[in-house]
Amino acid sequence: MKQPQGFEDKNKPDFVCKLSKFLYGHRHAPHAWFDRLKETLLSWKFVNSKADSSLFFYKIDTLIILVLIYVDDIIVTSNNLEKLKQFITKLNLEFALKDLGPLHYFLGVEVYRDHTGMYLNQTKYVEELLRKNSMLHLKPCPTPMTIGKMISISDGELLENPTIYRSLIGGLQYLTHTRPDLSFAVNKLSQFLKAPTTSHWNTAKRILRYVKGTPHHGLHIKHCDQLALTGYSDADWACCPDDRRSIAGYCIYLGDSLVSWSLKKQAIVSRSSIESEYRALAQVSAELSWIQALL
Repeated sequence: MKQPQGFEDKNKPDFVCKLSKFLYGHRHAPHAWFDRLKETLLSWKFVNSKADSSLFFYKIDTLIILVLIYVDDIIVTSNNLEKLKQFITKLNLEFALKDLGPLHYFLGVEVYRDHTGMYLNQTKYVEELLRKNSMLHLKPCPTPMTIGKMISISDGELLENPTIYRSLIGGLQYLTHTRPDLSFAVNKLSQFLKAPTTSHWNTAKRILRYVKGTPHHGLHIKHCDQLALTGYSDADWACCPDDRRSIAGYCIYLGDSLVSWSLKKQAIVSRSSIESEYRALAQVSAELSWIQALL
């Protein structure tokens, strides 16, 4: 380490500055902030989840308080409203907080409630995505992809500006957090980020047309007496025309609510449909084990 230019001390050339406070926006600031918040919660006898480092919980007898952290955005919930208010007040004395009340918007995800449970969607994010790509004028489409049409890496001509395609696919990937119906199409187009073509771009625009017609689609978290974990998996053997690898997917329900899903190309070529199915089962089993550890 060296002394900053213009602040050298000739009498003490080996001395360096001591950092007393991080500047907001510095690349190390989120890490320092999380460590500070973590130390405080642990001193209040909260426990950091081993399955998810951003989750802290406090559990004594019948009382439970859950704290979920993403940088400086925090979700707090509890089964005791009075204790919850006391915790928020205590946290506000330690940090400068802005309490936004009941959860209604978090990291682009909108939350609505009624007597049946919660609805999670990204309607505002969809509008921003369409506006960013100048596609608000598009006509809606009933499906995200053309049924029965295989997409290959060699279809069409190379795009002159692939950055636009990559930006759109990145935006669609974030949309799949509440839209499992887009997982297959977005995952398929994500495989062509290196050299996208006009055919891939047209397929991506079809997804936007489908999204425009279904902006309010999302997840429904329902009330259920039986909170059993149930997983389903499937695999399409050697379906990729470019490398003959299989595509595997799974979905996991907690009670009647969909809580986890995935669809991706398998890492290696399976020699039979049975092998591809077993690999899909291993994938969903690993996700089930993680959810059980989280719970």
